[in-house]
Amino acid sequence: MRDVATLQRIARELRMDIVEMIYRAASGHPGGSLSIVELITTLYFDEMRQSPEKRDDPGRDRFVLSKGHTAPALYAALCKAGYFGREELWCLRQMGAMLQGHPDKKGTPGVDASTGSLGLGISAACGMAKAAKIYREDYRVYTILGDGEMEEGSVWEALMFAAHYGLDNLCVIIDANGLQIDGPVRKVMNVEPLDKKLQAFGFETICIDGHDFPSIFSAFDLARKTKGKPFAVIAKTVKGKGVSFMENEASWHGSAPNAQQYEQAMAELRKGDAQ
Repeated sequence: MRDVATLQRIARELRMDIVEMIYRAASGHPGGSLSIVELITTLYFDEMRQSPEKRDDPGRDRFVLSKGHTAPALYAALCKAGYFGREELWCLRQMGAMLQGHPDKKGTPGVDASTGSLGLGISAACGMAKAAKIYREDYRVYTILGDGEMEEGSVWEALMFAAHYGLDNLCVIIDANGLQIDGPVRKVMNVEPLDKKLQAFGFETICIDGHDFPSIFSAFDLARKTKGKPFAVIAKTVKGKGVSFMENEASWHGSAPNAQQYEQAMAELRKGDAQ
């Protein structure tokens, strides 16, 4: 039986680390980092075959954060999983530090792909999944994209590739929080209906509440059972989830909290931890 209570506790801790990191750095992307916390938590603490002790194991599952600007969520999870010490978190975005604004495979333990330019991470994930097929490895590849990122043409080229080669070891997760830096995705460049478009491209799909652990479990279980085609999880989420004044506000896509906002955010998250 999966321990939802433990995963919920981890998710709250990751949110606190995300806010702390970005506050100390006075720079970063809190909105999309907070919206993917339950997804990241499930991947690293329930779903994926991956650990610091076997970080170079060729048979490990891979994760690609295609929306690389939400690196604080990934860093918080990697730290919690034991890939590096907590002191590294407080040096986010500092010159010469390990944890930069976007994931760096060469400099950060546990990062499987360097990402940042939106639309390219999904291509790297497809390449990893195809390599597993070529070399008859049984590892799985997971990647998280933003719904705003789905506006990139290169994403759809990668999706065609995945379907053409029957990459049933690939799980594409779309963080559908409805907002990007310029405002609502539907107004900037509408990408809906994502489920029908993905199905037309040859994917099996499911739409879920991206903050509900049982729904995430069911989606990943179905992804593993799906054969002959890639799988996509459209996760409906709230940008800035967990911090009241950040929720559903596009202005928090790439803004750091000031001292007063930081104190309010941490107080809200601590209160949630006590419940």
